[in-house]
Amino acid sequence: MNGLGKASAIRVPPTIHYRSANIDGVNVFYREAGPADGPVVLLLHGFPTSSHMFRNLIPLLADRYHVIAPDYPGFGQSDAPDRASFAYTFAHFADVVDSLLHQKGVESYAMYVMDYGAPVGYRLALKNPEQVSGLIVQNGNAYEEGLGEFWDPIKAYWTDGTTERREALSGMVTLEITKFQYTDGVRDVSRISPDNWVHDQALLDRPGNREIQLDLFYDYRTNVPLYPQFQAFFREHQPPTLIVWGKNDKIFPEEGAHPYLRDLPQAELHVLDTGHFALEDKLDVMAPVIRDFLDRKVAKTD
Repeated sequence: MNGLGKASAIRVPPTIHYRSANIDGVNVFYREAGPADGPVVLLLHGFPTSSHMFRNLIPLLADRYHVIAPDYPGFGQSDAPDRASFAYTFAHFADVVDSLLHQKGVESYAMYVMDYGAPVGYRLALKNPEQVSGLIVQNGNAYEEGLGEFWDPIKAYWTDGTTERREALSGMVTLEITKFQYTDGVRDVSRISPDNWVHDQALLDRPGNREIQLDLFYDYRTNVPLYPQFQAFFREHQPPTLIVWGKNDKIFPEEGAHPYLRDLPQAELHVLDTGHFALEDKLDVMAPVIRDFLDRKVAKTD
């Protein structure tokens, strides 16, 4: 009897559903959890991962929040249609996510944007500024200060778009670089599961996926001219914003975090001693901060 009483006091983790939606003939996978009538939190992943990066955060939010975490086409468990029939662009990804939200009847949402998730999410914000109830920004850029030395070979590809420049970026989709993204700048690498780079690399190595990723490296050039529009959205709408940034990230360095405060002076900024995928080793620090922010700034407005 006592044992049963103790067991009943254990907090039951929220149920996570693994679903797909048909968006213009493409099956788009997404993770979903939490109360159907709860405030929506949209989790937008980076490169080279998927909604898998949010697997540990989702249960910590889903008791109160309706969490939706999609995989972009070509990533994770979503379809990877042939490049001849599907445009792998950030504008198209934003349209796909917008269609998914429309299918689900979502009219208001806070966004967690990271890496590629930033230009996808900010394009969504330009389309539907009134729908954005808050922003959580983690190593996702909207200012040119954040495009440092790491980006030089990618910028060179933007400049001339030659096959030579494209092929020079092939190393970016190798196991060495995938592992680097998870481990560089991390003080205690024993906190990083090797399942991360094994999982991501297996998907990168699918036939045709290398070319998809190189297409996206080239298309990233279309995001930079939109930075002034992203910044105007920040200034004009002043969405409640939390910035949690891994300061040791060589891809999106700390220099990209502070300019947000020019346009969002009320934003809450936390600089963390970690690298690119901060949730992997700093979840214990980040989750309480994220939850507190959502409870104070988002739940009360929904």
